[in-house]
Amino acid sequence: MTALDATADGSAESGAHTEEAPAAQAAAVGPLAGDPAALGLPCFIMGAVALGLALVGVVPQAELGAPLAIILGATSMGLIITTIWSAAIGQTAVAAIFGIFAAFWLSYFILVTGLIRGWFGIAAADVVSTVKLFLITWLITVLMLTLATLRLPVAFTAVFVLVALTVLLVLLAYEQTPTSSGLLKTAGYVLLAAAAGGIYLFFNSLSLATGGNALPLGRPTLKG
Repeated sequence: MTALDATADGSAESGAHTEEAPAAQAAAVGPLAGDPAALGLPCFIMGAVALGLALVGVVPQAELGAPLAIILGATSMGLIITTIWSAAIGQTAVAAIFGIFAAFWLSYFILVTGLIRGWFGIAAADVVSTVKLFLITWLITVLMLTLATLRLPVAFTAVFVLVALTVLLVLLAYEQTPTSSGLLKTAGYVLLAAAAGGIYLFFNSLSLATGGNALPLGRPTLKG
């Protein structure tokens, strides 16, 4: 209104447009805000709990498909949405983290479903080798993610380390003949610990989102 009141000729209209342009830009950018982790963390937690419980024997370990509904319908889809949300607001690191975990859970679903239904034409004798290939690939990827994010608070690093340890333990279980049920159970408990760490991070995100204080997340392992 100041610009409009300042002049009585055509410059007033120009001033109005000048004020309206930033306002329109703010309106366009405003909805693209918030904390994507508030969605991504519970989606990760659901998948980790489902797979962790399957590994520790809540369902028979041979029933590989038991957690697939949660892994596809909740975890994978939720993490994909979180990745898009993060990228839309320019949070590159957050988008990378949740995008990598979305790829992990989705590829796990495809692997297990494909093996159960025979999609890939893999002989029964080669199933273990295929699983080991999957695990080695993801162990390298999660270790890469852990090392690349050492500037994050240590609470995040701890979750990534626990996920990497889970993958390593499952790999070691499949290195044995027959597959070690003890190592698979240990991997399940480690994954449940990672889920517990995710719950703590989720409480931090929701505390901030509801106007509360941040929870202590620890200092970054790598500074500078």
